[in-house]
Amino acid sequence: MAKQLSGAGLRGQVAGKTALSTVGVSGSGLTYRGYDVKDLANNCQFEEVAYLILKGKLPNQRELSAYKKTLQSLRSLPQPLKEVLERIPKDAHPMDVLRTGCSMLGNLEGEANFDQQQDVTERMLAAFPGIICYWYRFTHDGIRIDENTDDDSIGGHFLHLLRGEKPSQLHEDVMHVSLILYAEHEFNASTFTARVCASTLSDMHSCITGAIGSLRGPLHGGANEAAMEMIEGFTSPEHAEKEMMAKLERKEKIMGFGHAVYSDSDPRNEIIKQWSKKLSEDVGDDTLYAVSERCEEVMWREKKLFCNADFFHASAYNFMDIPTKLFTPIFVMSRLTGWAAHVMEQRADNRIIRPSAEYTGEELRPVPPMSERD
Repeated sequence: MAKQLSGAGLRGQVAGKTALSTVGVSGSGLTYRGYDVKDLANNCQFEEVAYLILKGKLPNQRELSAYKKTLQSLRSLPQPLKEVLERIPKDAHPMDVLRTGCSMLGNLEGEANFDQQQDVTERMLAAFPGIICYWYRFTHDGIRIDENTDDDSIGGHFLHLLRGEKPSQLHEDVMHVSLILYAEHEFNASTFTARVCASTLSDMHSCITGAIGSLRGPLHGGANEAAMEMIEGFTSPEHAEKEMMAKLERKEKIMGFGHAVYSDSDPRNEIIKQWSKKLSEDVGDDTLYAVSERCEEVMWREKKLFCNADFFHASAYNFMDIPTKLFTPIFVMSRLTGWAAHVMEQRADNRIIRPSAEYTGEELRPVPPMSERD
């Protein structure tokens, strides 16, 4: 008989091995290939961290420059993909757009063999900002954008496509930090989905499409959107506290707080909170950041729940004029690195992931004749 696992959702159960990241351990609580995420966020650009996660080492200057040039050269979208994007309704969820875009890209440029896995991943890294922005600008502004820019960073490229102009250095710096913080997080739901798919020896596009589907759920990737929808309705810190207390009294779920693995704090929150404050000062905000801080104070005081990475990301993205519905696709543009690296790791030492289930149904019984059925 298979060993029974305790706890709903397999929480706390070891389901495999990885050399990519640690989550919830002593010290920082989050490392990528042995580097503290705070150290990476303070000293690296996202492309350096993508290189680290996917290739196993931090690049030197020559390698980083070559990597950026490669990604820049891979941004153009195939015409059939653009035609598909133009057919997706304006009111579609952007995560569904990315799911479809990834799948269509796999139809047009499939992974013929696993030797292509790095090339396929680089293509998706380069194309995802264009996929989501091409659809958004076409359906919301009626514009067919050129999906190529001269920006050498993925975050800067995304903001340029979205706005039609180069972003400020502050905004590009924030995007580097944000993408680094979201890049990898061990065996979360979407990553585990990718690894299960990879364990069947499926192709990279299928693995990433499945991961996008898992991230789309509000209990995983949509917390920053939900947090934004909540805090933008508060007119002052006092109003925020009153409404938060009412939500707690009604036992409503409040997104952006607590974590399945971290017990005391989310190391990513401390970092993005600082950048949210810088952005608030840059735009002259006197409400949203203060509201966010008051929400944080109330949740810790009343429930001992801390902000996770998503909560202050909401205000940070808002200060950069990023539409709320595009918050989670930014997560995808980043976490693609972790997903793909996990797929590669699974393939390198593969055994199909096939757990057992505890049966809770009826005991064995005979099929009754039709005349005896109720």
